[in-house]
Amino acid sequence: MEKTMAKCPADFDFFSPEVIESPFEFYEVIRREAPVYHLPGTEIYMVSRWEDIRQINRDTATFSNDFQELLKGPEPSPEAAEIYASGYAQPPTLLTLDPPQHKVYRSLINKVFSAKRVEGMRDYIEQVVDELIDEFIDSGECEFVRDFATPLPVYVIADQLGVPRKDLRRIKAWSDAFASRLGGMASAEEEVENARLIVEYQNYMAGIIADRRENPQDDMISDLANNLIKPPEGERLMTVEELLSMIEQLLVAGNETTTSATTGGLLSLIQLSDQLQALLDDPAMIANAVEEILRLESPSAGLWRVVTRDVELRGVAIPKGSLLMLRYAAANRDEQVFDNPEVMDVCRHNADDHIAFGYGTHFCPGAFLGRKEMQVAYERILARMTNIRLAEGKNDLTHWPNMVLRGLKELHITFEPRAAQAAPAAMEA
Repeated sequence: MEKTMAKCPADFDFFSPEVIESPFEFYEVIRREAPVYHLPGTEIYMVSRWEDIRQINRDTATFSNDFQELLKGPEPSPEAAEIYASGYAQPPTLLTLDPPQHKVYRSLINKVFSAKRVEGMRDYIEQVVDELIDEFIDSGECEFVRDFATPLPVYVIADQLGVPRKDLRRIKAWSDAFASRLGGMASAEEEVENARLIVEYQNYMAGIIADRRENPQDDMISDLANNLIKPPEGERLMTVEELLSMIEQLLVAGNETTTSATTGGLLSLIQLSDQLQALLDDPAMIANAVEEILRLESPSAGLWRVVTRDVELRGVAIPKGSLLMLRYAAANRDEQVFDNPEVMDVCRHNADDHIAFGYGTHFCPGAFLGRKEMQVAYERILARMTNIRLAEGKNDLTHWPNMVLRGLKELHITFEPRAAQAAPAAMEA
């Protein structure tokens, strides 16, 4: 009987729709065979091990976040470029700056997303969650992405920014356009539509910024628009272009990742009845379950770094100017860190060792808020719904094609409403 040959990295085309849709066998192979893997025909080196990514994130001098051009996506077509030219310039701010410049902008965001402030938002988040569930609870079914997982973080970030809820659909469309551009897999038609939406966002938000400078309110845009930053050249207000860049990143980071992780987590719990039962038996485990979901789902599947000098990683020579793809989704299943890493275990003792929010200087400032939204979401879902299952014949369980972000397109579920229950006691993040 012939033995099946073990696969090697060359057996996979990372950019193929099949691998983008289901990359985990590829991740396992490159962790084992080529933890620093030169993607054929590119200047990209993919890093897949947990400790390597942590070390790289500590060395911003060698592995720079100055990937502003990549953040803009592939070179736009002439039609898309003309649309972008009608909007605002897009300067580097948070995600694509290294220390010490990065701190100039990050210091403002840290105040907004502190753990203490987010914990104080629990009752408000719970109210938003229950309002969303109220909309579909009596029907016994919903499309979870559309009806719950998308509006929850969009409502929360829009409320914090100070953007009217009536513009929820526009906010989501703008965020999707930014995510599509970043993902690098848009069609020619989608590229032009992304450009149109992004310039629409810029013009809309520039109007909000101008209003908040004239009429400050108790919201994040007012704080960002009117607080001074302290770059080396002296204190000043941020420019409109800088503010648009900051708010854009908050919109994408504040909703795309939470939507995807919340949806993927619920799917896993439905498919793994023992894990769901563990949370029903002991709701105090929900906080740890959220960490395990973040580990497995890793909605920010990977991010870029630019190599500033010739360097060697795990014996692989990497020339100056190369790109590193830090593959967080692969590192969070690293066998050297997590036992049985492909298996969900809501009781996992080191679930919070994941790096789904990044690591080091660029650790996600919205991590506390994302965790809290997911915790409250699962608490209220399990308190108000029972016998949650996939709707028959309605799910293909496919993900949006995107190199950087990973999220299910749809999740149709059915359930029975529970008898009215009080909200569970607050739990620490």
